[in-house]
Amino acid sequence: MLLRRPLLPEPGPNAKKIVSWNLLRRTGAAVECLVALIERERPDLLLMQEATREIGALPERVGGVYAWAQLPGRIHGLAMWSPTPWEREPEIVPLPPGVLIDRVCQVLDWGGFGVGNVHLSHGQVLNRRQLRRIESHLPARAAVLGDYNIVGPALLPGFRDVGPRRPTHAMVEVLPLRLDRCLVRGLVCHERTVLPRGLSDHHPIAVRLSPAPEGTASVGRLRGMAAAVARLRRAGARDGSARRGRPASAGSRTSPG
Repeated sequence: MLLRRPLLPEPGPNAKKIVSWNLLRRTGAAVECLVALIERERPDLLLMQEATREIGALPERVGGVYAWAQLPGRIHGLAMWSPTPWEREPEIVPLPPGVLIDRVCQVLDWGGFGVGNVHLSHGQVLNRRQLRRIESHLPARAAVLGDYNIVGPALLPGFRDVGPRRPTHAMVEVLPLRLDRCLVRGLVCHERTVLPRGLSDHHPIAVRLSPAPEGTASVGRLRGMAAAVARLRRAGARDGSARRGRPASAGSRTSPG
């Protein structure tokens, strides 16, 4: 029985091409590799993981805007590049820390939707805690791309994995690892592909995304869910503040000294 790949919808004028690549710090892809990638793929947004300070020279070669978020205590971090200016710099969101590395996420408000750039920790439980933290900083329409450091499904309620299904790590001959993912909410994926690996141990992935139509029922549900979650968080914050400021009740006891 021949299985056909599902056809992806044709992109409209609002579709954006995003490329994500783990560069492998100083021993992997350098600025010259990124220049070649940009000239070949023409992305609207380039997300990088394990980017060192030297990658900051990229705008001098190709123009555009660039933002780097160094991981605490590390020589590398996350980076974003775009050929067109952003309305505001990407937000840096601290994530629940792992045993060895404290992680952060870059979150960009890209007008039509939000984009999260991630390099998550190993381990299913911590990985999903980090995703939930990221989700709380995203609008109703959003995409989360990067190195998920996960072999099984990346579970985030309301999001779909629309990234390429091919392995993305250099160990593909030994173990087919699809570590680099793209999860979306309220968006349509028109194209997805795995690009040549170059000097890194990861293949870049490329997707073309656009906002789902306004009339789509899922968009309304997602906005309702996002608003409900925001209300619950505000209520929890108010309740916590009230508890901290409330005097001890008559029935409560305090230990001496």
